[in-house]
Amino acid sequence: MDLIDQLRVFLRVADSGGFTSAADQLDLPRPTVSLAVQQLEERLGARLLHRTTRRVSLTADGQALHERARVLVADAEELVQQFRPPGEALSGRLRVDLPSRIARRLVAPALPGFFERHPAVELELGSSDRAVDLVHEGIDGALRVGEMPASSLVARPLGLLKLINCASPAYLARHGTPAVPADLARHRAVNYASPGSGHVAAWEWTEDGQLRALPMPGAVTVNNAEAYVACCLAGLGLIQIPAFDVREHLAAGELVVVLPAWPPPAMPVQWVYPHRRHLSRRVQAFGDWLAQLLAPHLGSLTHRPGTIKLTAATPTGTPA
Repeated sequence: MDLIDQLRVFLRVADSGGFTSAADQLDLPRPTVSLAVQQLEERLGARLLHRTTRRVSLTADGQALHERARVLVADAEELVQQFRPPGEALSGRLRVDLPSRIARRLVAPALPGFFERHPAVELELGSSDRAVDLVHEGIDGALRVGEMPASSLVARPLGLLKLINCASPAYLARHGTPAVPADLARHRAVNYASPGSGHVAAWEWTEDGQLRALPMPGAVTVNNAEAYVACCLAGLGLIQIPAFDVREHLAAGELVVVLPAWPPPAMPVQWVYPHRRHLSRRVQAFGDWLAQLLAPHLGSLTHRPGTIKLTAATPTGTPA
């Protein structure tokens, strides 16, 4: 294994916190990963990692090498890409993470089209409602919905996801249909708690140009988008949900839009990836394909789209 490959293995061990997780992410045997780090330490004449039975951590020398190794590996990858023909087929492993409902309802059915363009790419698709740590878990890119907290990640804005208010006919038959926001005092919601923070999202709408928020009572609180929709279908309360997510239920009459004049604010959607000087062609290709796939479901941004660093904001709790 050459120096660049050893550095790549060292970075994955350091970022994932262990040899086993690094081996899984790199698709290499654990002894190969351990040997690569050992040979790198011998080559440099320095101990780079503190090893325990459960986790590894960087030594002072390891910390000094860590950032420089990132630059060296990124420069090496850029150099290789620079001399490849632009039309050359992409290949290799790509690890991405998406919100569960978007992964199941929009992305998975369309993946055959992605593989027709890039048959040699091996995609590892994670889907959950929690915000994974891209660096620690070795994720190349992720789709994020809602305002994002401050981060070193780089984000490509894709658009705004429209949300609606809805309920089941059975719920409305028992509790009546709210006509104006003031009626919410007599209603209950299926509450959604952020899987990361546990924060329960308030009911939100815009009135007279101002964002309004009202904590709603509810018999059930969930932390998963599938359960959120299922509880609404069961008549347990009102929900606020992306319009694409319940279109079949609306068409079948299983859910009904309520308070159409007071929808929750649309949520920004971003394709995010760890900060790198040079973005891998695989990550860029998947991001481009994802942007095209989601475009019919997203509204335009109020500002010109581009690549930005995430800035501090209050995370939303509405599932996507």
